[in-house]
Amino acid sequence: MAADFLHVEQLTVAFGGIFALKDVSLSIDEGRTTAILGPNGAGKTTLFNAISGAVRPTAGKIRFLGDDISTQSPSSRCHSGIARTFQITQPFGSLSVIENVMVALATKGASMAEARREAASYVDFVGLTAKAEDPARVLSTGQRKRLELARALATHPRLLLLDEVTGGVDRPSIPELLSLIRRLREERRITIVVVEHNMEVLLDLADDAIFLNRGEVVVTGGMEEVAGHEAVRSIYLGDIDAAA
Repeated sequence: MAADFLHVEQLTVAFGGIFALKDVSLSIDEGRTTAILGPNGAGKTTLFNAISGAVRPTAGKIRFLGDDISTQSPSSRCHSGIARTFQITQPFGSLSVIENVMVALATKGASMAEARREAASYVDFVGLTAKAEDPARVLSTGQRKRLELARALATHPRLLLLDEVTGGVDRPSIPELLSLIRRLREERRITIVVVEHNMEVLLDLADDAIFLNRGEVVVTGGMEEVAGHEAVRSIYLGDIDAAA
């Protein structure tokens, strides 16, 4: 495994006088699943937005595969191998499931027939073949999460950022969704960084963890180590001073 597959150095993102992230430094190793933990407002989604290019850092650097991508556009980062999903899914509701995935392939110059064949393979991988021709608007929340994964796969990512992947998904559907995420790493060799509030899910899924609070890194380490850390437990259990 290559160290510093993704390296964030003293990353700061400020909106006016408010710091969403402040001097955040972290490294993600290739081939592992890393959880980003923290209470609401800790800066987790801002970190994803900065890595994917949705927001421009105020200061600091982001390196991916050794290249400084701090000022690259979202599309350039996507071509480099970074993909992400969103907490609130936004498929093209009037398009079919397979057409939604084909849209992600549109920039590759493939013919419609080639795009449909490739899209069908991703739809099958995420378990939506039976829904392939259905409009995306009829999908359940869990099925929409799977569609987001299929669309991300279509960009051929090496790094996948998952934002609240189980959010809004009915509890019985979660184990299969987690199994699918494991297959992304094991079969597709995709490195995964996940934001998720469900600690039970993260203990089952993640190798490593990074805990943020008030836009700063508090603790890093193995998933179980971080989950049991005194500062993490204090904040999640509602310590007045830590959570204010």
